[in-house]
Formats: sequence, structure tokens, C-alpha cells
Amino acid sequence: MALTVYTTTWCGPCKRLKSQLTREGISYKEIDIESNPDAAKFVMSVNNGNQTVPTVVVDSPGGQVVRTNPSVIEVKRILAGAGA
Repeated sequence: MALTVYTTTWCGPCKRLKSQLTREGISYKEIDIESNPDAAKFVMSVNNGNQTVPTVVVDSPGGQVVRTNPSVIEVKRILAGAGA
């Protein structure tokens, strides 16, 4: 499974989630929506037109799971298959 975190450099909840993911040993790809217009468009498409971050995407064989501002516990559940 691939975990992507859409973020900005100034976002407090983003920093917290990334720190928690790192602490838990969960690897992820980070995409800054301020420097990537396509990423910003994607985030807006899944957040009712808003650039809300962190937006987390888990790509798995069963499909894509998208969550906005999830807790690390929720991310772990998704990665384990409980949220998919």
C-alpha cells in the first residue's frame, strides 16, 4: 500500500500527523500543495473545493481511501484494512 500526505509547510495539523507517522514507523510520500498545482486541484476535488490539509490518500489493491485531517490511529486502521 502507498500512503500519500498532501500538506503545506505552515500547516500545524500536517506537522503533527507527519511526526506521528514517523514515530510509528509508517512511511509516506509528502506532496506540498502550494508548490504543486495539480496536487492542489486534487485536494480541492476531494474536499468540496477547499484546500484542506492534511489530506491523506492510501492506494491499495482494494482501491483508494481518502481522509481529511485523520488521526494517526485512523491512518493505521486504514493501512491495516479496517477503513478500506
